[in-house]
Amino acid sequence: MERQVFHRALGLSLVGGLSTAIGALFVVLNPAPNLKMLGILQGFAAGLMLSISFLDLAHNAINSIGFLKGNLWFLNACSCNADMSLITRSNLQFFAGVLFFGFIVKFIPEPAFSPQADPSEKKADDGGSGKDMMRKHRRQVLFSGIITAVGISLHNFPEGMAVFLGSVKGLHVGLNLAVAIALHNIPEGVAVALPIYFATKSKWQAFYMAAGSGLAEPVGVIAVAYLFPSSLNPDILEGLLGSVGGVMAFLTLHEMLPLAFDYCGQKRAVKALVLPGDQPTKGDKLVASHM
Repeated sequence: MERQVFHRALGLSLVGGLSTAIGALFVVLNPAPNLKMLGILQGFAAGLMLSISFLDLAHNAINSIGFLKGNLWFLNACSCNADMSLITRSNLQFFAGVLFFGFIVKFIPEPAFSPQADPSEKKADDGGSGKDMMRKHRRQVLFSGIITAVGISLHNFPEGMAVFLGSVKGLHVGLNLAVAIALHNIPEGVAVALPIYFATKSKWQAFYMAAGSGLAEPVGVIAVAYLFPSSLNPDILEGLLGSVGGVMAFLTLHEMLPLAFDYCGQKRAVKALVLPGDQPTKGDKLVASHM
């Protein structure tokens, strides 16, 4: 694999992975994070992720038949004048990515933070008893924060692989994936930093733990770069990108949209969701060319 591609993927994954540090800043600068803002970011990231999955990755996996016909067959099981074996193989690769990430979520569920765990709310509601409760359960809360960091690290590893494969395809695909993942990682940084800060009262420890949990993403890039041969068959690359599209679609529908609904409500989340779709994309041009 070209060193330029590796360096590009590594840089993009560092940006995406270390965005968990931004989530940590939400906590250390303001222990009561703005959930509406986090929800809007999640909704925007979900829209960007779905656009990438279906308008870039899934399209490239079935590029011999065009975006419109391929997706009409995919959604409606229509017959069209195309290579049906290619469509079937591409869709199987897409759903293989869905099943792969679904397996990870099933056995390594991603922890989520609870707004009720906010230390300032504890103080306001419980007075002095809140401090006693914090001392009593400090180890338990600290352990939960560490487990959260480990779980998020395990989730970030395949995301790093996705950024690498997107970067192999081109800077545009890799950059879009990195931006969407970075937006998704901000609430994950909050999920790590909040219990750590609650238990230790140390802003630096909360920040370091949250930032460190995102480093699994560039580790994923390094791992897949050394596992892959120096030159990939184009068909294999397209199939892998189709699988990445499945992973990203599953991540969006299973994790990002539900969190966006919880944090800022359905209306705000949907408004943020459609923002990325308003931007002109390659998929829009392809649809227009087939009309």
